[in-house]
Amino acid sequence: MLALIDDKYQIDLSKPIDISIPLTNTDENPIAWYIEKPVIEPVVFGDWIGKVSEGKSSTNFNNIFFNPHGHGTHTECLGHITNDFYSINQSLKRFFFFAKLITIEPEKIGDDLVITKESISTSLNGTIEALIIRTVPNQKDKKSRKYSNTNPPYFSEEAAVFIRESKIEHLLIDLPSVDKEHDEGKLLAHKAFWNVKDTLYLNADARLNATITEMIFVADEIQDGDYILNLQIASFENDASPSKPILYKI
Repeated sequence: MLALIDDKYQIDLSKPIDISIPLTNTDENPIAWYIEKPVIEPVVFGDWIGKVSEGKSSTNFNNIFFNPHGHGTHTECLGHITNDFYSINQSLKRFFFFAKLITIEPEKIGDDLVITKESISTSLNGTIEALIIRTVPNQKDKKSRKYSNTNPPYFSEEAAVFIRESKIEHLLIDLPSVDKEHDEGKLLAHKAFWNVKDTLYLNADARLNATITEMIFVADEIQDGDYILNLQIASFENDASPSKPILYKI
């Protein structure tokens, strides 16, 4: 099935490229921020169990307990860091974007691995709405990695400012955060990307419609270049939602 985008770009909707990580209740689920794995279990009322295989229900009827920030691919809005409530469901109103995928090796700075402005600026050209960053090395265990207390790579403040000034509205990364794991709550990259100067009193030019998607996985066989991104979320009135970013070759 072919679709025409902006009257001149053609994509094949029958060939989606899924860069999300599925959420499971197994030890294979990735975890960040010091929490346990998700819980997916049937509802129980007395001796009734919401599970067909148990022989006491005609339907499977599960409760799911998870944290969008710590349990897999998710998309967040500036409400993640503000005093006032902002919802991803209200912030993200368009779902198809012109996107570029680039691969970056974070730079060793002291004990940290940092994505710098220089590493991003050399890979960008043209006008894009969404930037997808795959970091190397790109081991498949990113899909099940336990990130807590591992000091994963992160973005410098200058890199986040450059992305914002490049008019990129949507940033997608294969890391648990754009900021350093233990940063004393500074959140320099988050604030720079969303142009949030004060988390208590939001400035008028803060980027209400910009989003950050974390904990994606981009397989090695997916080539760097230009794509159409379909950024799918669940309709949660929350600062973040589990998400399913899909790429289409142009």
